[in-house]
Amino acid sequence: MEATPTTLFLFSLLFFIPTLSSAGEHHSAAPSAGDFIRASCRSTRYPSLCEECLAAYAEAVRHSPRSLAHAALSVSADRARAASSFVGRLSAPPGGRSAHSGRRGGGAVRDCLDTLADSVDRLRRSDREMRRMGRRGTRSFEWHLSNVQTWVSAALTDESTCLDSLSEDSSGASGARAEIRKRIVDVARVTSNALALVNRLQGRPN
Repeated sequence: MEATPTTLFLFSLLFFIPTLSSAGEHHSAAPSAGDFIRASCRSTRYPSLCEECLAAYAEAVRHSPRSLAHAALSVSADRARAASSFVGRLSAPPGGRSAHSGRRGGGAVRDCLDTLADSVDRLRRSDREMRRMGRRGTRSFEWHLSNVQTWVSAALTDESTCLDSLSEDSSGASGARAEIRKRIVDVARVTSNALALVNRLQGRPN
């Protein structure tokens, strides 16, 4: 029996239906953890940096806003500690004599080191506080979240104060100040991102 145009159309339709169905299922699949992080980072001031820092946490974070904020805090605390150690080494090299002793710039670096130490302490406390928050919607959750927001905001202020002190000082050791500033700018940006992700926890599921 010779195939008619109608028969050929029906056969071709049957052939393509499974393909179209499969494509539709793939398109409607749930977003990946990486997509979740990417979408969440759009709410931050430095989204590219946010994605770069948090991509490695995708498996642990999955689709949890709280886990993502906690990971961002951990990144911020780690970078703040590393920056503090760097500034400490630069301001007190081997030999016991500060590289900036006797210079006006030494005071700016020491002030920066002091405020950075405060920032590290507040970020550490925030990291610990995140573990005590309890279930969303409870008074415990709101209390601990408020503490985290306050401390991360204060840490960001410390980092900004450090940058201001370095910018206002116009004395020697400009190369050292530039390197310190570069480190602190990075810390301030990841802290800003962490604060944005923490703030998103209000009124959102865990």
